[in-house]
Amino acid sequence: MIAFDLPTIWAFIIAFAIFAYVVMDGFDLGIGILFPVLPTGRERDSAMNSIAPVWDGNETWLVLGGGGLMAAFPVAYGIILSALYTPIIAMLLALIFRGVAFEFRWRDPGHRKYWDAAFTLGSVVATFAQGVVLGGLLQGIAVQGRAYSGGWWDWLSPFSLLVGVSLVCGYGLLGATWLIMKSEGSLQDRCYRLAQVFGVATVVAMAAVSAATPFLSHDYFRRWFEWPQVMFTAQVPLLVAVASFGFFLSLRRRSHAWPFVIALALFALGLAGLGVSLYPFVVPRAITIWDAAAPPASLEFMLVGAAIMIPIILAYTGYSYWVFRGKTGHEGYH
Repeated sequence: MIAFDLPTIWAFIIAFAIFAYVVMDGFDLGIGILFPVLPTGRERDSAMNSIAPVWDGNETWLVLGGGGLMAAFPVAYGIILSALYTPIIAMLLALIFRGVAFEFRWRDPGHRKYWDAAFTLGSVVATFAQGVVLGGLLQGIAVQGRAYSGGWWDWLSPFSLLVGVSLVCGYGLLGATWLIMKSEGSLQDRCYRLAQVFGVATVVAMAAVSAATPFLSHDYFRRWFEWPQVMFTAQVPLLVAVASFGFFLSLRRRSHAWPFVIALALFALGLAGLGVSLYPFVVPRAITIWDAAAPPASLEFMLVGAAIMIPIILAYTGYSYWVFRGKTGHEGYH
């Protein structure tokens, strides 16, 4: 039973911010992942122009998610950052490196091939690090009292590496389907083929992570397979199967928008599965959202600010996507 008190409301706000970041920054990170298989010249330029107007704003949601976690659940913030410091720092440095490469590839055409390589490297490292952070969180964090009690490398495991590789596949899928929607001609044809490859890889990766997660902890196993909740949790893999079938059917029919929409649905179902495994813990099997929450007065004060700012962010994000809707060429926003 979900109790909609202040900590729960803030948990949903942070989950929404993380999901918004994943789906919005995911496709432009995915384009970086795809860059090595895109020919130099018009196709790479078209791919970059498709994200140039929106990529800065996409990372607003990362700030909201991280800042919201620090403000609403300071205990969890301290524990999670202490446990996952290395991959989090790697992610942030890679995002900075990638942003510099994005700008300099236009301003320094004489060294464009090096900036393109830097853009790909930053995108892959940032994506992989995000997956490792998620895997490290899911597998559990050693907590004693209200502090992290594990070692420097506790996050590193076969499971966290699996989640890292899976996210690279997923972001690659988002990048390919975004370009299907935004491009035409040879680039679009290439991305239909890439979406097929990354679609298979993503579905296989989701199955592997889903199969491994219940065996990380008896608590996870119980949440997914005990009666009667199995009647509800079984709907998640069923919907993933239905969405996967719809995705490949949309590719076969050469749809422009549906592959991207269904790819987003697959990520939403992945988030739903994560919620089944974690709720009500913010640090698995150690700290609940109520144990980690800031004082009620602080949560109430921040909720007023969130109620004002989130609609504003949604409005300007929606407006920017609307203004730059349609197909993108190789000349334009740089």
